[in-house]
Formats: sequence, C-alpha cells, structure tokens
Amino acid sequence: MPSAAEIEAARRTFVQQEPRHLFYRVATELIDLSIRGITKISLAEAIAVLLQTWNREYYRFRGGFTERHFSDIEQLIDSNKAALERFRPRDIVSFNGADEDLVRLLFSRFAQVLGPVGAAKCLHLLAPMFFPLWDRAIAKGYRINLDNCAFDEYVGFMRTVRQQCVRVREEGAEWADMLKAIDEFNYCTFTLKSGGEPE
Repeated sequence: MPSAAEIEAARRTFVQQEPRHLFYRVATELIDLSIRGITKISLAEAIAVLLQTWNREYYRFRGGFTERHFSDIEQLIDSNKAALERFRPRDIVSFNGADEDLVRLLFSRFAQVLGPVGAAKCLHLLAPMFFPLWDRAIAKGYRINLDNCAFDEYVGFMRTVRQQCVRVREEGAEWADMLKAIDEFNYCTFTLKSGGEPE
C-alpha cells in the first residue's frame, strides 16, 4: 500500500512522463460544465474526448471510434443517469456493502460498451471521487484478470483503493483529486514500468 510521500513523488513523475494528462483536465472540465448546463457539449461528447486519447489502443483494433459507438455511449449514460447522479457527489471512503450490487450492475453495463478499462475510465469521469481508474497493467499489478467481465474484480479494486485513501488521509494527505492521485501512482508503478499502453 503506497504512502502519501510515494504518491506525491509519483504525481511529479506522471506530469513529466504523461503528456495526455491535459486531455483528462479538459474532459473533466467539460463534463462539469455539461452537468451544470453551461456548455453545448454533451456528457457523451466530453467523455469521448478522453476515451479517444486515453483508450486509443482499444479503438485501434476495433474499427475506431464510430458514430454507432458514440450513440451507444449516449444511451448508456442516459439509461443510467439516476445511478450516476447518486454516486457523483460521493467520496470513495463512503463506499460500502450496500453500494456493491449497483456498482456491479453499472460496471457490467459500461464494460459491455467500453470494455473493462473504458468502463472504469468513463465511470471515473462521471463520479471522479467515487470510481477509481485502472488499465490492464494496473489491473495485472493488483493481480486482477480483465479477460472476464470484471465487475466483481472492480468492486474488489474499489475496496482496495478505499483502504489506500483512508491510509494516506491518516498520514495527512488531502488531495482534492484523491483517486486521480492514486491512479497516477499506479500508472507510474505498473503501466510505465511495463512499457505498455494504458489500455
């Protein structure tokens, strides 16, 4: 389990090593503006900004990011709007057993459209303090197999990340983007060291 100092060091490395960080900042800002109704950009469009950059390997072997796929994302967001609104204001530390069935259902639905990596990324964008990020290298580092649907694995990963958040807060860390901070540590520890793409 990483310490607050290790996460802080990884955050510095992440900014130096990963130029796509800009796309995350833009996507999260667009999502916030879209939710507040002060931009013409839809939620699905804002999410597409990140998916087409952070998940490019996924689309590379699946015919690209098509109009049909975009429509599927719009439908996915619309049909799960109430659940997503419920989780958006929450912090992962509040995650408990009562949430697990709904998280499994949401993750399963999103994974059917986006794959297990895209599902985690999309859910994180929609509730950035509640849903943690992963990629294949990170999942492997946590001994998680993403070849299955992975909804049970994602719930287990949420439990682990919740414990990490509790621990680093006990050390005095209070990043506003706690889950992003932990993801940057994971990315530097597992993805960069594997030499692989984040999908």
